[in-house]
Amino acid sequence: MLVRFFLTNLQGFSVNSFFLAVRSIRTRRFRSTLILACVLIASAFLFGTTTLISGFERSLNSGLERLGADIIVIPAGSETGVETALLMGKPTDTWMPADVVSNVASVPGVGEVSGQMYLKSLYNAPCCSVSEMFLVAIDPETDFSIRPWLESRLKRSLEPGEVIGGSYIFVPEGEPLKLYGCELSLVGNLEATGTGLDNSMFMTLDTARLIAEASFTAAISPLQIPENSISAVMVRAAPGSDIHKVCLDIRAAVPGVTALESPGLFGTFRHQFTSLLWGTTTISIVFWSMIILLIAIIMAMSVNERRRDIAVLFALGATRPFVTGMLVLEAWILTITGAVTGMIAAWTLLSLFSGYIINSLGIPLLLPALPSILTTTAVILLLMTASVALAAILPVINSLRHEPALAVRA
Repeated sequence: MLVRFFLTNLQGFSVNSFFLAVRSIRTRRFRSTLILACVLIASAFLFGTTTLISGFERSLNSGLERLGADIIVIPAGSETGVETALLMGKPTDTWMPADVVSNVASVPGVGEVSGQMYLKSLYNAPCCSVSEMFLVAIDPETDFSIRPWLESRLKRSLEPGEVIGGSYIFVPEGEPLKLYGCELSLVGNLEATGTGLDNSMFMTLDTARLIAEASFTAAISPLQIPENSISAVMVRAAPGSDIHKVCLDIRAAVPGVTALESPGLFGTFRHQFTSLLWGTTTISIVFWSMIILLIAIIMAMSVNERRRDIAVLFALGATRPFVTGMLVLEAWILTITGAVTGMIAAWTLLSLFSGYIINSLGIPLLLPALPSILTTTAVILLLMTASVALAAILPVINSLRHEPALAVRA
């Protein structure tokens, strides 16, 4: 019924009804400001939560893509520490025998394997953008996570003493890049992922050992690297292999380790964020329902106050579609203005305080690209205009049931 009523009254939208709607908004400033504020707050909240969810998913996907592995093998019991290191860039000390690499490589279904060492910088080192930097040492002969970047950008392998930084790693102006007293050369930066990998530094195993040797004489505290040890093994399954089966076979064949499939790598964080998502979704639905109800009440009060004005318009020859169009246009003008302002404000706050959000919520965040932002904006704007039009048209239907002449005498 409402849809039929709305469609049959579309002809009421005209230039005259638009100007009358704008005039009504100006003369009833308190009511207009209240509706505008409600829509602004609701749109900012919906846009902000949607963008955060999208940014979290984008960040996780970018981080997993950067790892480039189907499976990661780590010491048993170190799952939380490694996940936190990879996701939030908080250094971890975890070691297992280096021969785990060959043992994993011999498991049926395993294609490529590459060992990595996880280290940490000295506290508040001048090279670092964070208090303690997560350092990742890779094997250049077998690595498949950083190698594609080296082949496309650097066109060569890393030399001893060279490092690659995450997107937030920088060299202080006028100062050499030093780590444990050893001078290094920053040869490039990786694209942003929104995870702790952006605050990480990558080097070869030889460079890590070079730094460790130099640190005993050049640093306040030496870098300790256990002999014949690694922190993790990155695994790519052979083409056509069942990744889940390969993961289970690695756990069975190699004692003292746990194998994690990359899609489930950040399971703890996903669970925490899912709980947060359900909470914010529930709040959004309740909040938006209250906003729509409030707008409907305000519009009903406004239409009731203007019964004489509406009756005069009928007496002057205005049609019901014209009056309907004028009243709905009022709501739409306020809705579009409030929604666009709210979403711009939300995006500005997210851009300015993304670092604070990451630290306070303990989640990675890579803000969505422009096409995703425009899509979200369009969907929220469409949702709000449709909802507010429905909230505004209900009191209009009720008011137009009254005979104009009776409204004039009222």
